[in-house]
Amino acid sequence: MPITCTIQDRIAEIVFDVAPVNAFDSETWNSLPAIISEAARNPEVHCVLIRAEGRGFCGGVDIKEMQAHPERIPLLNRGNYLTFKAIHEAEVPVVVAVHKFVIGGGIGICGASDTIIAADDAYFSLPEIDRGAMGGASHMSRMLPLHKVRAAFFTGGNIPAQEAYRLGAVEMVVPRDQLETEARVFAARIAGKSRKALVIAKEALNGLEARDVDRGYRWEQGFTLEMYMHEDSQKSRDAFVETGKAASF
Repeated sequence: MPITCTIQDRIAEIVFDVAPVNAFDSETWNSLPAIISEAARNPEVHCVLIRAEGRGFCGGVDIKEMQAHPERIPLLNRGNYLTFKAIHEAEVPVVVAVHKFVIGGGIGICGASDTIIAADDAYFSLPEIDRGAMGGASHMSRMLPLHKVRAAFFTGGNIPAQEAYRLGAVEMVVPRDQLETEARVFAARIAGKSRKALVIAKEALNGLEARDVDRGYRWEQGFTLEMYMHEDSQKSRDAFVETGKAASF
């Protein structure tokens, strides 16, 4: 199964395993909100842990699907929005354990979560500007300072896990071969608390935030659709699919 959810010791562990790079198509993105919400609502679950198998945590959206089926873009956007919202509004804390690449939609998952544990080979990136897209800054802004977000967004560059840790986005950086173990240990610390206390705390903390990340992302998606309709967007997608590189303008 590409997406699995197992419950043990009060932890719901959701695992991505979508070959080759955990880049999800519109159907997969739209399946995630129910998986996340149902896990968090389960009275036996005190913490949700999201991690991945394979070459990296998440490669974002399936660019090849977007290139071949541009009519699915609104469906894809809807799946992104609902997935991130499900994580942000989950009844219990959501911990994300990431390795290697955390790209595009992977940023949304991390930015919507409560805590990030990163392997020492992990890096965070929003390459949308080179893919003919927009989106992701709303959730990255929950992780990193304003100017760091803008530099990453305008350049499409990478932010290594160690830099994200220095800036406070990541709770801890651990050796790659210890990521699963360390993430489960951290999730277990949360899972040992009263579920009622965790539910109340999550609601209280969300209400204390200075800005609504979900509303911000919906605003951002309007510009995403505007960009998708421009000829430069298709040129960028074609270049990525055909060469794996950014288009020249």
